[in-house]
Amino acid sequence: MSQMVHVGFPATAFFSRSYDETLNLVRESRDYLRDRGAADRTDLDPIVGLAWGAEISRLTTRLTNLMAWMLLQRAVHGGEITVVEACDQAPALGSIKVCLEPACIDPARLPTELGELLDRSARLYQRIARLDEMVRRDVANDTE
Repeated sequence: MSQMVHVGFPATAFFSRSYDETLNLVRESRDYLRDRGAADRTDLDPIVGLAWGAEISRLTTRLTNLMAWMLLQRAVHGGEITVVEACDQAPALGSIKVCLEPACIDPARLPTELGELLDRSARLYQRIARLDEMVRRDVANDTE
């Protein structure tokens, strides 16, 4: 997947691309919510509208946890903290169940743009959760 420059440390190019992808997804989600989200929600039947709210919360939770992880990794890359400190600062991404669970409704019933944001955020979250698991495993093996 990615090369490690040393224990628990994602390669700079991979990290940079992932950081940019996360930041772009945060911005796109913000723009959707600010510009089109409320209008999309008013056009939905009540049950789908409720699911819309739950899925917006899931999207926000995923992106918040991803950005927090990225910022910790950026601090590691910058030499501000160690990878062990970064692992101690936040829970493992794989332990945050709400981020990994499937949508509470068929995504085809949600507005298309929201469905796409949910799909992209889920794939990114799963990819970074696997990386987080690798980092934590490397740190655990190195500190034994």
